[in-house]
Amino acid sequence: MRRLFRYVNKYRKIYLMGFIVMMLNLILDMFNPYFSRIVVDEVIVEGHLEKFKGALLGLLIITVTRGILGYVKDMTFDWVSAKTIVDIRKDLFDHIQSLSFSFFDKMNTGELMSRIKEDTDNIWQAVSFGIMLFLEQIFYFIIASCLLFILHWKLALVSLSLMPLIGFFAYKFERKAGETYEKISDQGAVLNTTAQENIAGVRLVKAFGREKYEIKKFLIENKKNYELNLEQASVLAHYNPMIEFLSNLVIVIVIVAGGLMVIREKISIGLLVAFSNYIYMLIWPMRLMGWLTNLLARALASSKKIEKIFNEEALIKNPENPVVPEKIKGNITFKNVDFEYDGHKALEDISFELKAGNTIGIMGETGSGKSSLIHLIGRYYDCTRGSILIDGIDVKEMDLKTLRRNISVVMQDTFLFSDTIEENIRFGNREASKEDLIKAAIDAEVHSFVKEMSQGYETLIGERGLGLSGGQKQRISIARALVKNSPILILDDATSALDMETEYKIQKALEKRKDITKIIIAHRISAVKDADEILILEDGKIVERGNHKSLLDKKGKYYEIYCEQFKGLKEISELETRKV
Repeated sequence: MRRLFRYVNKYRKIYLMGFIVMMLNLILDMFNPYFSRIVVDEVIVEGHLEKFKGALLGLLIITVTRGILGYVKDMTFDWVSAKTIVDIRKDLFDHIQSLSFSFFDKMNTGELMSRIKEDTDNIWQAVSFGIMLFLEQIFYFIIASCLLFILHWKLALVSLSLMPLIGFFAYKFERKAGETYEKISDQGAVLNTTAQENIAGVRLVKAFGREKYEIKKFLIENKKNYELNLEQASVLAHYNPMIEFLSNLVIVIVIVAGGLMVIREKISIGLLVAFSNYIYMLIWPMRLMGWLTNLLARALASSKKIEKIFNEEALIKNPENPVVPEKIKGNITFKNVDFEYDGHKALEDISFELKAGNTIGIMGETGSGKSSLIHLIGRYYDCTRGSILIDGIDVKEMDLKTLRRNISVVMQDTFLFSDTIEENIRFGNREASKEDLIKAAIDAEVHSFVKEMSQGYETLIGERGLGLSGGQKQRISIARALVKNSPILILDDATSALDMETEYKIQKALEKRKDITKIIIAHRISAVKDADEILILEDGKIVERGNHKSLLDKKGKYYEIYCEQFKGLKEISELETRKV
């Protein structure tokens, strides 16, 4: 909760103003029983009608003033809470953005969405009225208790006799409610993740006819959520009636004891009326205690979960004195690089040098370490041993923003935003001119299909590019990388969904960009055959290297891949030769 108080502290003057208004409102409310006593004792019993107007005017002034002060109080606390939650959400989102790839490897989207939305909503409720109402009820209890002792100390002792017991049950309720809500919050994140994954992959679910399985999976999580909510209701049902019973019992005791005193003429009936009104100022805090403690327990649990994310630190950090080169040419050197992830050695003793403007191709089976290798260049992860140099500067010593600004990446998992085609391409460079954007689109073979769309580049695409083919999505992602115009371009299996002709056209367009250093990961020989050097990875090691011709001459792993991929063409060629 310390972090929450730091956020609220930014607006402490306004919050203090709201607190002062709340106290004025509360003090004015304390005069209501006083005027009620005057009306009963002096007007009704004694017949002093001239005092009725004064008492009535006093009650009217208090009612109107409390209405105005109540409005100011609510607006003040609502404003502070709204500003606080905006700050928390902004800082939380900024912090999440700053975290390394490794954090997102173990954290699912549904849980993060729960932290950003549901948990901050719980905090908003606590800051806007929960804490204020909690403090208000405490002051009501303290001031009303003091006034009760001033009115009649013996009757005050009788009325307060059950308060410790009510407080005990409220405390027990708060503890149980807090534990239960933490479980509900965790399960809510799981439920959100299940629903989010299913909706995002609904086309795949339908394609495989797995609707019943997914419904069953969701129902299982939904049932767990239901059971936890039932557990919370059980806690409420167990403690709340006891609190209510004891609260009402206090009223009964006061009325009986006070009524006997009135009959024996030890106190006036007006004093008993005033006393009863003050008793309600004790009873309501007790009745609200269960609900308020539940509300604050939820906010506390949510605050802990948010704090847990804030406590996560980025494993990849900017060096204390980063090197900021004026211009990056694109020379890349790997020196004896090892990389371990989760105890598994993904890369071992990787060494190569790629000169600026040249192209290197990387091939290998799934899990051979291809993607791990390129993730080290932009410092999405750090190598375990060895060093990676760009223009002779170790990437660990280079300014992180400068490093990543000079690298364009087309990821293996193509991601597009729910926006126009132009905005998706422009994501690579917000300052790009329309001409640069069109040029990148032409080179990536995007322009050819976009010009046939009725809305052109203003065509809205669905979530994650739904509505486009896999090849179209890949071409847009390539255009997005090209418009960035960085000296280093990384293509991670970026043409796997393209036909051979389109792939060839894009390759020829890339060859014209002589000032760009290109790293191409691919499974197809056609994507890497023109590279200056080709690396073949197996179990995280380089098992072969060379250009297309030299690797074919070795008749090793590369040659085997070549024969497998061009087997059909070879058979067709032999068949045509026989026919002739």
